[in-house]
Amino acid sequence: MKTAAASASPRRFRRRPDWAGRNYTLLTAAAVVTNLGSQGALIAAAFAVLDTGGDGGDVGLVAAARTLPLVVFLLIGGAVADRLPRHRVMVAANALNFVSQGAFAVLVLAGDPQLWQMMLLSGLGGVGQAFFNPAAEGMLMSSVSGEQAGRAFALFRMAMQGAGLGGAALGGAMVAVVGPGWVLLVDAAAFAVAGALRSFLDVSHIPPREPGGGMLADLRDGWREFIGRPWLWSIVAQFSVVVAVVGAAESVFGPLVARDELGGAGPWGLALGAFGAGTVGGALLMMRWKPRRLLLAGTLCVFPLAAPSAALAVPLSVAGLAMVMFLSGVAIEVFGVSWMTALHQEIPEEKLSRVSAYDWFGSIAMVPLATALAGPAESAFGRMASLWGCAALVVLVTAAVLFVPDVRNLRRRTEEVVQVGGPGTVADGRADAAGGASEDVSEGRLNPRASEDVSEARLNPRASEDVSEARLNPR
Repeated sequence: MKTAAASASPRRFRRRPDWAGRNYTLLTAAAVVTNLGSQGALIAAAFAVLDTGGDGGDVGLVAAARTLPLVVFLLIGGAVADRLPRHRVMVAANALNFVSQGAFAVLVLAGDPQLWQMMLLSGLGGVGQAFFNPAAEGMLMSSVSGEQAGRAFALFRMAMQGAGLGGAALGGAMVAVVGPGWVLLVDAAAFAVAGALRSFLDVSHIPPREPGGGMLADLRDGWREFIGRPWLWSIVAQFSVVVAVVGAAESVFGPLVARDELGGAGPWGLALGAFGAGTVGGALLMMRWKPRRLLLAGTLCVFPLAAPSAALAVPLSVAGLAMVMFLSGVAIEVFGVSWMTALHQEIPEEKLSRVSAYDWFGSIAMVPLATALAGPAESAFGRMASLWGCAALVVLVTAAVLFVPDVRNLRRRTEEVVQVGGPGTVADGRADAAGGASEDVSEGRLNPRASEDVSEARLNPRASEDVSEARLNPR
């Protein structure tokens, strides 16, 4: 009896599924910590600028100052992450974000921060994010494998977005009660804790890179992998517009509409929290739903990203805006999990970070321009017309990408390994990604995309750590 009870105990009290290994658990925990801080910090940074007497143009300049270095250094970050141990790159980037965000907080708490100072510190944070994002995505993709990869990505995103939900709501409330400086300080502390967790990641399972060409050769190799897949570059081109206009609408126009029409930071934090709740709901949906045509299902769910800009243009009431944000959160999470699954099955592990860097680079390259022009666009055309323009652009580019055959036809693979022709010979009965023909087993590819912050985020227009975070990234 005693032996039977002992043998049953591990199965009965297992705290995590078999596919959630040590690295996956550490990555998920660290993403939760950083999202708790970064989602509130996005609100705090905007209101820190407004509290000094700045306008929409100044908010856009600070946002652009963070994103411009992110764009400039992303490709280098991807090459570095495929050469050095990825966890070390991640920890170093977190350390830089801790320093820059901590200094930003001190400036705000001390009173009267200058615009150039806020832009400089935001820029340092963008440099850290440029090295962090490709390393983080490559690390996450290499931490899972097999048929449960989609479920693992959905759970990771659900945890990350759930933290973002709490962080946005708490951050908006804290900005209203204690001011933006303290929220920025909490975000700095979150980077420190997350960096400590990531220092324990194990990269021994990743084969060492064979000596070869230099960084330029690595970048050329990643470019060939990227440009050789029409579905990949076409969706990245689509998101170069989507991320830019959504980022401008929600990082510049959103706080202004909240201040002038909705009652300030609290209601805007509630709206961002509703988006976070929607992403949690979308992740729960994707833990059960496995659309066969991955990118078709995902791309159709990008159309609702036009709705928040339209809701701000009207503007809807706080309750109406929150409902729109919730539905757009559900939709973008369907895209996010589908995108990650497609990349995981199509891209070789040793090229994860470089392909991720091109993905990020293309997706956010227009963000600095869009955020910097948001203020002038408001002056020239009016806030309402600018927001309606953002919504129209999202609809147009999303409709255009559906004309790419691979976007409509790329299919989820189901693995059925059957032994044929004697020992050591394996046939891979996977459905072809673009139609249904069988796939060569030599292309057993694993791979990237999930952001963290983010972004994250290129899934999350509020990017993770981007959205940054630079969470300006719906993936």
